[in-house]
Amino acid sequence: MKRLLCLLLSLVMIMSLTVGCGKETTEDATSTPQSQDTSSPTPEPEKVVLKLGIWPEPTLTDDIAVHEGYVERFNELYPNVEVVPAHYKYATDTFVPMAEAGNCPTIFETWFTEPQKLIAGEFIADITDNLKARGWDKAMNPSIRELLSKDGRIYGTPRDGYALGIMLNVELFEEAGLVDENGYPLYPKTWDELAETAKKIKDATGQAGLCLLAKDNAGGWHWSNIAWCFGATLTIDNGDGTFTANLNSPEAIAAMNYVKDLKWKYDVLTADPLNEDWGTGFTALGTGTAAMYIAANDAVNQPTQVNGLPLDKLAMCAIPEGPGGQYSLFGGTPYVFANNATYEEIEAALNYLEIMGQAPVASDEAIAGMRADAQNKVANGVPVIPRFPSWIDQEVLDAEAKIIEEFGNVDTNMYQSYFDATKSDGNLRMEEPGLTQDMYAEITKVLQAVIIDPDADVEALLNKANENYQSLLDQTFKK
Repeated sequence: MKRLLCLLLSLVMIMSLTVGCGKETTEDATSTPQSQDTSSPTPEPEKVVLKLGIWPEPTLTDDIAVHEGYVERFNELYPNVEVVPAHYKYATDTFVPMAEAGNCPTIFETWFTEPQKLIAGEFIADITDNLKARGWDKAMNPSIRELLSKDGRIYGTPRDGYALGIMLNVELFEEAGLVDENGYPLYPKTWDELAETAKKIKDATGQAGLCLLAKDNAGGWHWSNIAWCFGATLTIDNGDGTFTANLNSPEAIAAMNYVKDLKWKYDVLTADPLNEDWGTGFTALGTGTAAMYIAANDAVNQPTQVNGLPLDKLAMCAIPEGPGGQYSLFGGTPYVFANNATYEEIEAALNYLEIMGQAPVASDEAIAGMRADAQNKVANGVPVIPRFPSWIDQEVLDAEAKIIEEFGNVDTNMYQSYFDATKSDGNLRMEEPGLTQDMYAEITKVLQAVIIDPDADVEALLNKANENYQSLLDQTFKK
């Protein structure tokens, strides 16, 4: 058909003795539509399907409404892209089969402990070229970029960072008489004080003083932060690509004995920590069956919006200090991309992040996305508080600060201790190197044992966990 059209045009030009020329243009599959010269035929942009694994879970109807607004605007700018909601929550036990079957969403979230494993398994896409074309590679926080990179190539972008602290149910502190003259909770500053505070709350209210996790890897994750405060280092980097397990140091043993005391000496934990995971911990805090919970600033919607705790009854304080110091585990959530995603699909996903306000740009679209997110938080009783900077573009940071100032809905004194402790790099520690999730799994086994058995031998249990973890490290890293 195209050959026939060219022949006819040639005959017309010969017959009219005129010369005409035209240049056919095409659009990138994900670019904003531009006005076209209607005198030249323009092919339709190639259709792109964007499977959004970052779509909110079904129960968060207001969050879904916000995303529907993002999609509406996205479709105005990129009508050739079909957005398909594909909510996905990353889980180590289900991810590999899904990835091997080629069923990953175009974009999804994981944890900062995972990218290097996912890169090594070739489960996620190299997006370096996409980022460099936008200049986003230079706008990323260098420490985060390193976590998402291998051999100079980048495999994700940051959603946000976090640092662990202690969330407080202020209602239970009030009921136990543990507030000052201004109504602010008298939060614990050391781990000994936490045990004592938890005991006072349990005695006064009948509710658990602390929700401790011991169901899955999240138990080991939280405990590792306690162990640091007792002076422990759990994995030693040998500097040659290998690692030495150190789960049975005297400091680690002291930290595990502390947890054992929370159960058997103070009796301040929830009824069955072996059934407590990340989500149930927020339920306990939000519904008032626990007064304290180790958690991070990026999850303040969980006790409030998801579990009903009034906005003014949530507070956060710093992780308590131990004999080894005061540290907050610093981590975060990256966006990663399916290994079978095309360049155009990745472009579409990055464009969607910009509309969400999750990109290192302060465009009108990005700021509108930030505002929509803040408005949704206010409407749902979620604290509007600062997030840890994953991008270092000053215009973006300034835009975020203005939005927090405009939509701020909490008394900042309820969070001051937390932000004071986590603004210093000296108080922040990245998760342990090596096989972090495997290490957490081994620790959780020990947590379960000491919570079940008052006579559990902590040192023997940690010796066994250390042996198991070292075996995994050797299998993975030793040549």
